[in-house]
Amino acid sequence: MNRVTRPFHQSDLQILVNDLAPLYGDRIHLSQAVREQHGQGEDSYGCMPPDVVIYPFCTEEVAQIVRLCHQYHIPVIPYGTGTSVEGHLLATQGGVCLDLSEMDQIVEINPQDMDCRVQAGVTREELNKALRYDGLFFPIDPGANASIGGMASTRASGTNAVRYGTMREAVLGLTVVTPQGEIIRTGTRARKSAAGYDLTRMYVGAEGTLGVITEVQLRLHPVPEQIRSAVCSFENLEGAVYTVIEAMQAAIPMARIELLNNLQMKACIKYSKLEGFAEAPTLFLEFHGSPVGVQEQIDLFEEIAGSNGGTQFRWADNTEDRNALWTARHNAYFAAQSLKPGAKAITTDVCVPISRLADCILAAEEAAKESDLLCPIVGHVGDGNFHLLIVFNPADCDELEAARKLSAKVVEGALAVGGTCTGEHGIGSGKKEYLRTEHGNAVEIMATLKRALDPNNIMNPGKVLDI
Repeated sequence: MNRVTRPFHQSDLQILVNDLAPLYGDRIHLSQAVREQHGQGEDSYGCMPPDVVIYPFCTEEVAQIVRLCHQYHIPVIPYGTGTSVEGHLLATQGGVCLDLSEMDQIVEINPQDMDCRVQAGVTREELNKALRYDGLFFPIDPGANASIGGMASTRASGTNAVRYGTMREAVLGLTVVTPQGEIIRTGTRARKSAAGYDLTRMYVGAEGTLGVITEVQLRLHPVPEQIRSAVCSFENLEGAVYTVIEAMQAAIPMARIELLNNLQMKACIKYSKLEGFAEAPTLFLEFHGSPVGVQEQIDLFEEIAGSNGGTQFRWADNTEDRNALWTARHNAYFAAQSLKPGAKAITTDVCVPISRLADCILAAEEAAKESDLLCPIVGHVGDGNFHLLIVFNPADCDELEAARKLSAKVVEGALAVGGTCTGEHGIGSGKKEYLRTEHGNAVEIMATLKRALDPNNIMNPGKVLDI
């Protein structure tokens, strides 16, 4: 377990716990098991547990807790479902973990306006179950069944991003508890506004470093008239990637277009027990629209794929088959880890201009071969985002160092062509070293905002920026 430096006195922490105990009772947890559960995500950064875990029910309770933490300079780490892959949950300075999973109420659904308001602990799957009765859906779908608050905090996206965008586009407004314990509301239900600074966009992607998101107003979409999913295998990775590039340049309105290389397909076939699929570079596809429109999209895409070595399409038209297909895709991270018993994985998250996608993916695959590490490739390639899942033995220091060097090489390659070090996972603890390379002296503006809004540096310290 990693050591932490605490900026507060243990006596102050005890005072805080004593003050809150009569109000929160068994919603305050001090046991080592619960604290360790909340001190790590699904990443390879180890465990840094908080000193206390508290389960609030509402925004007002979050504000009450944060006010006391501000008074005693005790760090606050927001927690959703624990699915971070960039060390967002590490309590680098100890403190209080606010587990928002009990804040799971869907506050309102407005079918005519296609929007809704939810508490931060609602998960994307819970939300979509509630929306289906109104013929609506929320399209942002990271692989994990993440909480809406966590998705907003990391500016998450997923397989639908190529058509429906990311959390940046999906969030209309927020309720936020500031580092001083004040409650503010940003944005409105209007689809556009030119009123003042865009505070909603400031908090979306701030990774809990500027405040605690407690409620989210979301943009929704009607369920398409027709949905058709398919897979298409290719002779080589290059053909699959160029198919993606040409499809995007042809303005085919793909709903999903996901790339899996042959090693990732091997892992998914075994892990998800897929039958009849080839261990070859493969595109997972989905088309949304009217029957006529979908068929037009398919005809054009099949022509492009065929010219790049794509083989016969395998269709999944009923709901059960589609769900099996996309569940296998969403489990790609765990499938990759299963290639090596006891292994962990470092996942790159670069996103590059679509014209440089082929160069970057092929360079990443070549670097992976040179490293002798198992490195499946998977990605939301329709918007230039791909992941190299670098599998390694956490007990082998040489493998860990090789994995880190390979990850750095992929990031440097993306930054060199005008890309980003993270398309959807966030900076967290793991990618801080690349922030200045990507943003230059604009990082100083970020630091100024952080110091102004959180002068005591209690909000998820050690993430995004070191202050």
